Amino acid sequence: MQPIDVTRREKLALLIKEAGSQAALAETIGKAPAQISQWLNASVNSRTGKPRVMSNSIAREIEIKTGKPDGWMDAPAQKHELSTPGGSNVEFTLPTGVRRVPLISYVQAGVWTEIVNSFQPGDAHEWLITSESHSPNTFVLTVRGNSMEPDFKDGDLVIIDPAVRPRPGSFVVAKNGREEATFKKYRHRSVDVLGNDIFELVPLNDDYPTMRSDEQPIEIIGTMVEHRRFYR
Repeated sequence: MQPIDVTRREKLALLIKEAGSQAALAETIGKAPAQISQWLNASVNSRTGKPRVMSNSIAREIEIKTGKPDGWMDAPAQKHELSTPGGSNVEFTLPTGVRRVPLISYVQAGVWTEIVNSFQPGDAHEWLITSESHSPNTFVLTVRGNSMEPDFKDGDLVIIDPAVRPRPGSFVVAKNGREEATFKKYRHRSVDVLGNDIFELVPLNDDYPTMRSDEQPIEIIGTMVEHRRFYR
């Protein structure tokens, strides 16, 4: 028998499918979309080091607000609930409109273009659910330190899409000649004689230095498309 938290994640995903979107379900049950993401991804609480799992009282509350019978969230999904329209039984799949993206390290982000095509599910620290509108190579980083405060705090998650071209004011992940990537604000400055953009990577905290692409090699890896913060 599978663990109860896995069953509840499956049932939560089915409710999202029924509602039409994660936002619609969030409105129905009176919870923030970020809270639903935490349950779906079983993300780790940085304070306790334990996965954020749905409590019994929350499961019962969700059943009441979605019109499900008592205990429905704890009963393994039936085959017909996890089957394709043609009736073939398949492994549990995500609702339409969302996809899983990997949470990776800054070292992995620094070589993302080299490893993305051979990236395996076990290579990620964990997987998060996000919009299917983002490109297939989208990934997630955890903000480290205080260089991007006050807008981004240590432990926040940023979802990065390599297919999105940065614009002035965008937040990007870039490689600056070192092994690891860095997360900074993108500021366009000018264009050189060859037509290449000259830009800066700017920390929001003035205690940290700004980097310029005409002073050191900088490679933009991707642009932030989502910012998530778990409130404790």
